Amino acid sequence: MTKQRPAVEYYFSFISLWSYIGSLVFQDLAKRHDVQVVFKPIDLLAVFAAGGGKPVRLRPPQRQSYRLVEMERWKRIRGIPLVTWPKFYPADPSLGHRMLLAAIGQGRDATAFAHAGLKAVWADELNVEDAETLVSLANHSGLDGEALLALAADPKLVAREAFLTREAIERQLFGAPFYFYRGEPFWGQDRLDQLGAAIASGAEPILPTIVA
Repeated sequence: MTKQRPAVEYYFSFISLWSYIGSLVFQDLAKRHDVQVVFKPIDLLAVFAAGGGKPVRLRPPQRQSYRLVEMERWKRIRGIPLVTWPKFYPADPSLGHRMLLAAIGQGRDATAFAHAGLKAVWADELNVEDAETLVSLANHSGLDGEALLALAADPKLVAREAFLTREAIERQLFGAPFYFYRGEPFWGQDRLDQLGAAIASGAEPILPTIVA
């Protein structure tokens, strides 16, 4: 009997700092454990609002200051390029998210494009609202950028994008990245070791209680 591949639902956004910081580590985890990644791009600002969170610039100065410390710390730990205040942040990632969903709908591997969108914001200071930029990112990720751009206007993809954000809010997400394995949530890229351990151990998942 063929062993079923573990599946991880991955809620993220191109404008999510912590999704970027954990992106390559998550890719490595997925390869090591032969994980099927279910990409779920979301409207992060809508999720913040629903969960009582605030955009970075509206947070108390104390939190903004400590966030900068954490950014530098994780930049060293992960060994990745990282810009503290990207030129195009927060951009609207909706078009890129729909292009990613279009690629998935074609049965293509969206891993490289997902990372490219994150890196574009947080390392390369590119504008992920710009269609030409997104086409280039998709092409360099082994996809047909022009075709995905054309598909992104499909009302079904617009609806899918909106559905994923509603789903995230209904599951009481309050930020990104969120990883779900067998229904157990893991919030933040600093929980990736715990996610890997859960996959390796086969232990019963710790399921969340939805608080009304």
